Amino acid sequence: MKITFLGTGTSQGIPIIGSSHPVCLSKNPKDKRLRVSIMVEWDKFKYVIDCGPDFRQQMLRENCSKIDGVLFTHEHSDHVAGLDDIRALCYRHGGMNIYAHKRVIKSIKKRFDYIFETENKYPGAPEVVVNIIENRPFLLSGMEVIPISVDHHFVQVFGFRFNDFVYLTDVKSVPTEEMEKLKKVKVLVVNALRITPHISHFNLDEALNFIEQVNPEKAYLTHISHLLGFHDEVEKQLPNNVFLAYDGLQITV
Repeated sequence: MKITFLGTGTSQGIPIIGSSHPVCLSKNPKDKRLRVSIMVEWDKFKYVIDCGPDFRQQMLRENCSKIDGVLFTHEHSDHVAGLDDIRALCYRHGGMNIYAHKRVIKSIKKRFDYIFETENKYPGAPEVVVNIIENRPFLLSGMEVIPISVDHHFVQVFGFRFNDFVYLTDVKSVPTEEMEKLKKVKVLVVNALRITPHISHFNLDEALNFIEQVNPEKAYLTHISHLLGFHDEVEKQLPNNVFLAYDGLQITV
């Protein structure tokens, strides 16, 4: 199974528009971060987790002409705002499967009402096939996927486990019962927004404590803001099995 980090940035991306922060001015490509998303591939299948406002740019960068579906973690703009750009893929391959909690689907329908019209639908709108997911395992092209329900302040968010790989973003806390789903995970991806505490995201210390608790073989940090610091400097300070993800990074699990 191959994982591609399509984006590893926070809701505004890095650099932030108009910012003169040193990280935003960095020339290092690893300090330039699109909105957070990954692509998961196995056999001949490709699925994207979250479809933010940089989706088009991410698909072009990866030379990706087909995906089999989009899984949504939650309804915030940096995770759903690129949905309209699936239309180029729909024109080639037909309706796109989307997977999300019923609350998230409701929000998407409100935001992108023209996609879900049943009468007089604009002919250029994307075609989607809605799949409601609940907090129980489901099959995705023969792969069992286990949702992991976490807390993003007062917003419920789904993370996902694919075999020995777990992807969690926008996490502030994980209920005790959900921790059971993280046993014996080999590769964990989790958010680490910045150094100082944040109301709805792990900061670096919280992320590292969580990683120590889960005890994966390897862990990658994502959903990173400029306030975490320069990629190369932060990477040197991390434990040996923890890495700072960056846009375009590919790993095999």
